[in-house]
Order: sequence, then structure tokens, then C-alpha cells
Amino acid sequence: MLEKTEKRRGASTGGQRALNYMPGFGNDFETESLPGALPQGQNSPQKCEYGLYAEQLSGSPFTAPRGTNERSWLYRIRPSVRHTGRFRKIDYPYWRTAPHVVEHSLALGQLRWSPLPTPSEKLDFLAGIRTMTTAGDVLTQVGMAAHAYVFNADMVDDYFFNADGELLIVPETGAIEVFTELGRMDVAPSEICLVPRGTMFKVARIGEEEAWRGYICENYGAKFTLPDRGPIGANCLANPRDFKTPVAAFEDKETPCRVQVKWCGSFHMVEIGHSPLDVVAWHGNYAPYKYDLKTFSPVGAILFDHPDPSIFTVLTAPSGEEGTANVDFVIFPPRWLVAEHTFRPPWYHRNVMSEFMGLIYGRYDAKEEGFVPGGMSLHNMMLAHGPDALGFEKATSGELKPVKLDNTMAFMFETRFPQQLTRFAAELETLQDDYIDCWAGLKKRFNGTPEGDWS
Repeated sequence: MLEKTEKRRGASTGGQRALNYMPGFGNDFETESLPGALPQGQNSPQKCEYGLYAEQLSGSPFTAPRGTNERSWLYRIRPSVRHTGRFRKIDYPYWRTAPHVVEHSLALGQLRWSPLPTPSEKLDFLAGIRTMTTAGDVLTQVGMAAHAYVFNADMVDDYFFNADGELLIVPETGAIEVFTELGRMDVAPSEICLVPRGTMFKVARIGEEEAWRGYICENYGAKFTLPDRGPIGANCLANPRDFKTPVAAFEDKETPCRVQVKWCGSFHMVEIGHSPLDVVAWHGNYAPYKYDLKTFSPVGAILFDHPDPSIFTVLTAPSGEEGTANVDFVIFPPRWLVAEHTFRPPWYHRNVMSEFMGLIYGRYDAKEEGFVPGGMSLHNMMLAHGPDALGFEKATSGELKPVKLDNTMAFMFETRFPQQLTRFAAELETLQDDYIDCWAGLKKRFNGTPEGDWS
């Protein structure tokens, strides 16, 4: 196994390492693990250096406009046709794909779950994925799925690519190594990574935990990109320089391996005699990346009122309808609250969008009790939600001095489509049956006088 790196922080075996990355969002990168492996001045020489094969990986139609055209040229030990063969169907019964509308006993409502239970058996990353909701239709490449994961074993000789969509991975407990065709990424809680549609990868554990846990947004639609800043201007929110793409790294391994594929909601597997992570050099703009959520520069109200949550959008996948996302990835990071004469938490609202939320660490200011790290909530389209009774009391009675919300990181997968609950989510033992009661203490304060009843 060769790779272009400096000191490295080891996976579950320990040790220290620091991987190299290339900065920038959507850049055209070039990287090689061996000197001279990357052709210069052309993409497909008659004979590549080191006896490599040239292969293009396309993330868009060939004729897509230049600004949205995505492809990378890979120079690999074997072409990808040697990483396939006679597939056989397999099943991951807890990983579901839209459209997925099933009968279950749970009625419509605002929902919240505590974290997934720690598994008693050995599960790798793929086996540990549990679909909570699906939305849209994978066959027409619209919508998304919200997954949670929990696992305790490495993918050693197992490899995977998803033909249905890109995977936005959000660790909550335990750092992970995501080894892709185009290089390695170490991703810790408070960081995210994205594996593009069709890109081969495997996941291993870093450090020592009882289990590794987090969330995944599977985006069937147009790829995630940075939102337009509009009047905000050229800076703040997620800055392009803070996105990191891995340098080339490869495995030259001749052992029995398994390649697994997700295609139109079904799973297939083929056995091969070598590692498919054999890209020695590559160039292009279709590549995985990671991002540290702590580098997000929030913008908010500095005089009065609470801004729309869209001001915290890190990534957006457009739907084709301007201003309406197929899916947004939104975070609620540490920030100062300074607004005067203002109810500072998120206001009560109903929304045409559907919101799946998770908590990475700390407390969420609108729900300080019950919503815990590793937990999840679902507020589907047009279902009312907002701060619980405790949050309302604190916000309406507290002194309006500058306050810093610190040690907190929540996020939201928000989509224009209704999110259909899976049977697993409806029957999950950590479903909080009393979630709806968090608003029961919101009293009637109207008494016909301008002052109202605040007793």
C-alpha cells in the first residue's frame, strides 16, 4: 500500500498520522502517489507510466455546461471492469430507498428518537446503516434518505459504491477513516465528508470506542454544492478554502475481496481477487471531500429578530426550482446571541419543507432536554414545531444580554419532499413516546389586555 502522506494517525491499531489534503471546493485537482504517474498534456496516452490504465469517472453527462460538468481521470493498476464480474444479489434489510411507503402502526406526528442502541454483534459500516426516512424517487433521481449508523468492525476486504446517490457522512461518536478510490480521509465528530455517486470506498474505525455512530444523508438528486450568499457577499458561511480533498493513495493487495453495489435500491456483490482501491494518480473535479463544521462562519441578527435557519446552510442540492432545495444540509453551530427585544430561539413555525435533525454534541438551544447527542427528530412538512416549554420560559424571562451558545452542534437534513418513515424507525425502541408532551406546558397567556398574563 502506497500513499502520498506525512505522519499518519492510525486507525483502530493506534499510532499517529496526519493525512495530506488539497484545499478548495469544486476545484480541478491533480495528484499522484508515484512520481510521473500522472500524464501531462493529455488524458489518455497510448501507454501510461507504470503500466497503469487510464479511466474516466463522470459525475455528470458529457454535455453538461462547463460550470456543472464533473469528471476525473484515474490512472489505476486495473481498469474498473476488472473490479466487477458476475454479481449476485444480496440484502441489507435496514437500508431502504425511496419510494418506500410502508404500513406501520405509528400515526402522523412530530417524532424524536434517542440514539441507536449499541450493537451486541459485529457490524461493519454497511451492515450498521439504518434508514430512518426516505423522500422522493431514486428512479427519477430526486429526493433523499436520512440514515443513522452504528458499527464496531472495519471493512477490511469489503468495498462499496453507491450508484443511487452521493453520501454525506456526519460522524457523532468515533472518528472514521474513509478510504476512497481517490484517497484517504480521516473524519472526526464535528467534521463531515462526502463520497460522490459511484465512487468506491471502505470505512474503518479510528481510536477506541464501544461503537462508532453517526448520520448519513443519501442524496439522489443534483449534487451538493455551496449555497449562493446573495447580499451576504463574498465571505462567511462555509468558505471554499476549508473543504479538503484527499491526495492520491492506493492499495496494491492480492487477496480475496468483495465489491458491493447499491443500484436502484437493490444490493449486489461480486468477489474479486484484489483491492479495487488501486488509483495511483488522478486529476479532475469529481472527487470526495471533507469539511470541518467548526470553520463555518455564521451570520446572524445583530439588532433584532431571529434569522431564517437557511442562513446556516452549509451545502445545498438544488431541485431545478429556484430557491427550493432537493435537500439542504444546515447546521446550528456555536454563536453569539445579541438581538434586542427578541425571542432568540428559533420561532414556532410550520413549513413546506421536511426537517430531519440530529445532534452531534452539546445541547440544542430550542430543546435542552430530551434531544441528546446521537438522537434524531423529524418534523415533516406542515407539522408545527418550535421551542419546548422550558425553552420558551427561558427565552421570554431571561435578561437580553449578549449570550454565547457554546459547545453545541446540531444539524438538519431539510428537503422539499415529505419524508416517509421506515418501519424500522416507527418501531425503534428508542422512539420517545412522550416527545409531544414537551409543548404541553405552553400556557394560554392571552387575557384581553396588552400586557397579557405572564404569571
